[in-house]
Amino acid sequence: MHQSYTWKDLQDIIERLRGENGCPWDRVQTHESLRADLLEEAYEAVDAIDRGDMENLKEELGDVLMQVVFHASLEAGKGDFTLDDVVQGICEKMIYRHPHVFGDGSADTAEQVLINWEALKKKEKQLETQTDVLKSVPAALPALTRARKVQKKAADVGFDFDDVGGALRKVEEEIRELQEAWEQPDGNLEEEFGDILFALVNVARFLKINPEFALTKATKKFINRFEYVENSALSEGKQLSKMTLEEMDLLWDKAKEALSKKV
Repeated sequence: MHQSYTWKDLQDIIERLRGENGCPWDRVQTHESLRADLLEEAYEAVDAIDRGDMENLKEELGDVLMQVVFHASLEAGKGDFTLDDVVQGICEKMIYRHPHVFGDGSADTAEQVLINWEALKKKEKQLETQTDVLKSVPAALPALTRARKVQKKAADVGFDFDDVGGALRKVEEEIRELQEAWEQPDGNLEEEFGDILFALVNVARFLKINPEFALTKATKKFINRFEYVENSALSEGKQLSKMTLEEMDLLWDKAKEALSKKV
């Protein structure tokens, strides 16, 4: 029979690991050294959700929780804040931003809840202008996600295309500008390419597509098709590195047809 553990046990385990006779690795960690781990654990939890693997999600949420407790423990050791302070803060925030549940506010739809949430957040963080709101979107977010959030917040005050057609025409304009930059010896290719990505995010927003998820799925599809191409080549006794692009393209077309039938 497994021993039962609680939230407090997790705190005690982290404290022991970081203690004088604890783990050499845990004792030298900082917020900065754990930054990548925090992101990785969150992404692994999302991956479990995407795969519908609830057993793995349980495990990954534990890893995320461990990161929260670890970071709070680092600050508790400095006397700045504790895990209890973290819990206190998020409880206060959730109550404050849901006046339609905990107060006398009103919100009959999910859309109205989001409008109220943004207004309360702006007031809470003392964001005086909409530019302040745009700048408040964390720079550490994945670029596509950050672009989508910035565009949404600009759209909240009416700075937006009328429809997806306008967004698509902007993509075409940016592609032409990249072509022009490519033809110039001093053209800023990186900037123009970034403008195309930003414009494509706008299209995704109008179509209610999450660009981060869309690109993830496209990458997965590419890997699956590439696997088909490579396996087909190997079954014919060939190596991709020894084949021409035209030969690989023929197998790629077969991969598209074969794998589309399995969807």
